[in-house]
Amino acid sequence: MKNNLILIFLIFFTFSSCVGTGSRGVFGTGVSVALDPRSLGTQIDDSIMQKNVAARLIMMNKNYILSINTKVLDGRIFLTGKVDDPEEKLQITKIAWETEGARSVRNDIKIKDEFNFKQSAKDLLITSQLRTAMILSKNIKATNYNIDTYKKKIFIYGIALNDEERQEVIDEAKSILDVEKVVASIFLVEDLRIQKN
Repeated sequence: MKNNLILIFLIFFTFSSCVGTGSRGVFGTGVSVALDPRSLGTQIDDSIMQKNVAARLIMMNKNYILSINTKVLDGRIFLTGKVDDPEEKLQITKIAWETEGARSVRNDIKIKDEFNFKQSAKDLLITSQLRTAMILSKNIKATNYNIDTYKKKIFIYGIALNDEERQEVIDEAKSILDVEKVVASIFLVEDLRIQKN
């Protein structure tokens, strides 16, 4: 019974993230080319870098297709997920840094614990609550953000139009019940190398 529940959860999780790039955009969930404040060239460069890092990781270990998430924003590489030991984490960081055009690498990969369905469900709920709060807020462009939650820690990646928007996203994340830590990598539009005119 437990194995069936785990299998159903994994299938749901896999299919919920299997959306074509037409509706996901080049940055990730919900971001469209028209709404993204990066220039089209930067979006394309980031997309190519993201696919390059992901492909190299899969060549290293095919299991990384499900266990490691890569995001690239303005040449900055963000890594999340789980691996078996610290040496793997270092190897993945090295691969990310060797990617052409990488400006920085942030490795938030965790060392695997035994699978905990209750914890995974709680993390999914936290992510959903934050996503909903961002969509309902008139001051936040929710499509410019990507959210990962791991063991009650929220990792937010995105682009804010101003300081107030960035702070509101962080405050929304901190206000969610059971959240222990918020790690925000939110850049302002003015901080991007190349912006839309």
